[in-house]
Amino acid sequence: MSLLREPSAQARPIHFVTRASWPATRERLPRACADVAAANGFEPNPASHLIFPGEGGAEVVFALEDEDSAAKDLFAPGKLAGALPAGLYRFANDPHDPYLAALGWLLSAYAFDRYRAKKAEAAQLCVPDSVDAARVERVAAAIAMGRDLINTPANDLGPAALEAAALATAAQHQASASVVRGDALLASGFPLIHAVGRAAKEAPRLVDFRWGDPDAPKVTLVGKGVCFDTGGLDIKPSAGMLMMKKDMGGAATALALASMVMSAGLAVRLRVILPIVENSISADAFRPGDIYASRKGLTVEIGNTDAEGRLILADALALADEEAPDLLIDFATLTGAARVALGPDLPPFYTGDEALAQDVARHGAAAQDPVWRMPLWDPYDKMLESKAADLGNVGGGPFAGSITAALFLRRFVARAKAWAHFDVYGWTPTGKPGRPEGGEIQSARLLYDLLEERFAPPHGPRAVRHLVARAEEDEDADAEEKAR
Repeated sequence: MSLLREPSAQARPIHFVTRASWPATRERLPRACADVAAANGFEPNPASHLIFPGEGGAEVVFALEDEDSAAKDLFAPGKLAGALPAGLYRFANDPHDPYLAALGWLLSAYAFDRYRAKKAEAAQLCVPDSVDAARVERVAAAIAMGRDLINTPANDLGPAALEAAALATAAQHQASASVVRGDALLASGFPLIHAVGRAAKEAPRLVDFRWGDPDAPKVTLVGKGVCFDTGGLDIKPSAGMLMMKKDMGGAATALALASMVMSAGLAVRLRVILPIVENSISADAFRPGDIYASRKGLTVEIGNTDAEGRLILADALALADEEAPDLLIDFATLTGAARVALGPDLPPFYTGDEALAQDVARHGAAAQDPVWRMPLWDPYDKMLESKAADLGNVGGGPFAGSITAALFLRRFVARAKAWAHFDVYGWTPTGKPGRPEGGEIQSARLLYDLLEERFAPPHGPRAVRHLVARAEEDEDADAEEKAR
């Protein structure tokens, strides 16, 4: 059931206050409400709230950061979805960003309940006047789908189940799809995908689906689909395997973004390519020191079997690159080095296209979907040298692991007009408004905004404009402040 409802006079109001506005708001409250606030010692600390009883039902006060705060959490109002009693609520005045507040409400209400009793329904929200309800629900539904995939354990989401989820997404939007499985990968030119996945009980595979006008700009998404990663013969310690059900987070991200794009009817020729494997251990497992050809023809020496994600992406990217897409984006839970550098909440991205980099950064800030550009540092390319093959799959040392992984992937992209690689974490360790603990879809929202700006439906509004305009206003304000 959707938590968004049409405006209603019966909805309980939520009053947003800041430290600066609270005194004036308190003065306007009925005396009984002011007495309740005083009795509870309410202070307008960000994300705190208070419920006032009233004749027509409860009223709510929720505290936000001051308008000029550098650390505003635009999802903060979403906390109320689970904090308020069941019922229908409305924003009595605008929070800092009504769109992100409404989206945060839906994202906060998400719960992974496949294996346990469902929790009580979250509070419902009247759609704010300035917000496109269909867009909010489209984005929230796609994120929920992706979170469900990441949260599902590998015993229920192996390669066959992830393939089925991808094909279901394609079928929902009448996309044409094909799958290559098992030894057919060798005959079809995907030797690296085959090598990584051949030791598992369920065969490796590649899912490929297309949607949209063939004459529209080509946008291709590639997502790493390692349903579980033992590390292979270079086996991970037990602690390192605990989270490896999320190693298909790149595929989940690609499917979430694809769902947003197709549901919105963007004017693109969308292609989604998912190499799907389980990196297991058996007599047929690939080994350190093995050398394999790739789809592109480059030979790769295996320095570490736990660097398997870049191998399957290499074949998938080579396939995607063959038709020279206008924009090629890949997603992967690729390196622990990225987490060491930037932590779980800030995925790095890599691109050599300056205009694309600026658009990604701008939309990431506006959508509160943060990413950070890292360099494709050419001198580190030599770390991938191999004495026996065209290149190795690891950098050969403890340094610059995320950068060398991106440089490895770059070897397989030559014809695409623009390419970006996102090294996502796919998990929220500690819950916060809009981002409950567990599987998370990172970077998809910002890229949807970017694609919507570039390729809006021929007769549809560019709903992302308000986000971009707000970001530009913030930049102008920062520039004026510096000038003063």
